[in-house]
Amino acid sequence: MAFFRGVWSVLSALGKSGADLCAGCGSRLRSPFSFAYVPRCFSSTVNSYPKKPLTSYVRFSKEQLPIFKAQNPDAKNSELIRKIAQLWRELPDSEKKIYEDAYRADWQAYKEEINRIQEQLTPSQIVSLEKEIQQKRLKKKALIKKRVKLKTINENWKNLSSSQKQVYIQLANDDKIRYYNEMKSWEEQMLEVGRNDLLRRTVKHQAKNGIEEY
Repeated sequence: MAFFRGVWSVLSALGKSGADLCAGCGSRLRSPFSFAYVPRCFSSTVNSYPKKPLTSYVRFSKEQLPIFKAQNPDAKNSELIRKIAQLWRELPDSEKKIYEDAYRADWQAYKEEINRIQEQLTPSQIVSLEKEIQQKRLKKKALIKKRVKLKTINENWKNLSSSQKQVYIQLANDDKIRYYNEMKSWEEQMLEVGRNDLLRRTVKHQAKNGIEEY
């Protein structure tokens, strides 16, 4: 489970595909000494509350993923993340320190910006901000939970036999027919009472041209 959380963090931080970010990258591992720390520019507005900085591993993964993606365009992101994780484990401590120092510097800037924002807020704004942050966290957690559930359902569907799938396909077709009949009956009632504005566009067109079947 920790692995999947790591994959999610890296992909969320990356934002776009690695191939777009680093097309034609030629080296497997960028020299750590080419890594330049650029402090985040935080907004002082309540609606743009600063995000926590990337950890040293996620920062490394975000840097390496486009390189691996460019060299292995057909590979799945999960496979690339495994390779990057192995590369991180094998990275010398002296090179890891580059990323760890960048994280600590970013974290210090983050804390300073948080303190600066909070000093400017009224008590009521602080309460509102805390509620907003909590809502965003819950929304993100619910989204992740939903995606995991959908993935599980998808895997279960793939594992069904053709005869088992046919049962659900037939139920879906029955529901489709039932929906069509109920919708047709309702639209006929709306035509009788002159509520053409509630009809679907195709039905309106057919009614205008005197077509009875639709």
